[in-house]
Amino acid sequence: MDKNTLIESANRLNNVSVSSAKEYIDKSDQLVAEINRYMTSRKDIISLIGADNISMMRDNHSNHVRFIASILENRNDEVLVETVLWVFRAYRSHNFTTTYWAAQLNAWIDIIKKELSPEAYGEIYPYYEWMQLNIPLFVYFSDEKLDALKSKH
Repeated sequence: MDKNTLIESANRLNNVSVSSAKEYIDKSDQLVAEINRYMTSRKDIISLIGADNISMMRDNHSNHVRFIASILENRNDEVLVETVLWVFRAYRSHNFTTTYWAAQLNAWIDIIKKELSPEAYGEIYPYYEWMQLNIPLFVYFSDEKLDALKSKH
């Protein structure tokens, strides 16, 4: 198994309509506000992201919406996989736990279901489900890179 497995699975996702991508983009500020409110209110947030990382988490949420919007508009499965793997490595190196990703994606799914039209949600949800279902593979492949980086130092 290699990361091509992830790329191939991403390739099975359907493209999103222009109107659904536009709705996601138009509501992006609202989506980010909701995810930030939800995640910062969690009693276990420090155990999920590490001390002094609230600002970094908020930046991640803003970057997440911009990135997903770009993928919805300009589909590129290799960029999707490579970026998610980079995010896992980068944030885990700052003490974000793998459990954070599950908690965050669960929250994103709840928020997009609440904030997006049923049509847009129906088209966009599979991308979030794909990310959620592949967390173990993202961890596995990002662990390989983290280990390689640590062995160089």
